Amino acid sequence: MKSRHRTSTGLMLIAAGFLGACASFQGSEQLPASTSYGSQTTSPDQYNYLIGPGDEVQIFVWRNPEVSQSVTVRPDGKISTPLVEDLQASGKTPTQLARDLEKALETYIRQPIVTVIVAGGIGPYSEQIRVVGQAAKPQAIAYKRKMTLLDVMIAVGGLTEFADGNNAKVVRIVDGEQKEYVARVDDLLNDGDINANVDMLPGDILIIPESWF
Repeated sequence: MKSRHRTSTGLMLIAAGFLGACASFQGSEQLPASTSYGSQTTSPDQYNYLIGPGDEVQIFVWRNPEVSQSVTVRPDGKISTPLVEDLQASGKTPTQLARDLEKALETYIRQPIVTVIVAGGIGPYSEQIRVVGQAAKPQAIAYKRKMTLLDVMIAVGGLTEFADGNNAKVVRIVDGEQKEYVARVDDLLNDGDINANVDMLPGDILIIPESWF
């Protein structure tokens, strides 16, 4: 009897603790939805690669090999070179970063000429395509010019057997507002309907739900 009493008391305490936790979550303030992932690219023809954290950038300063080197863009989006510290790199094109480096180096080098090359970059979050849900390999993908829905699905290995592909959605920021578009992934992959192969843009989020049947 004592053992049953202890078990019953323990379950009641666990239940009370769970209900208390639920009540505290319900009273918590909700964070606002993020819109910071929207790209400025509104057409595949307008796309220019932007440098992002983790990118490896090769900096060449003409006739100054001692300050020419490869550096990795830090998580805060900045780089440091022997003569320039904490220069913002993320969100800029390689050409823009080269011009900024030239201005910074003018203090030490007369009329510096800088070239920046990006090696194996994925770009900032705002330029990546993120695939979540019932994809075989959900992941963030570096956008490439003229990338389509079919290219994205090949990169993530297609759908899982539980996917409801024709109810997939593309979430995109348009003029500062979040919009959703239907993506007919099943029709594209399983029926070969090429009309379902739409253009993707930097910053798109592809959400593939699970089928209920």
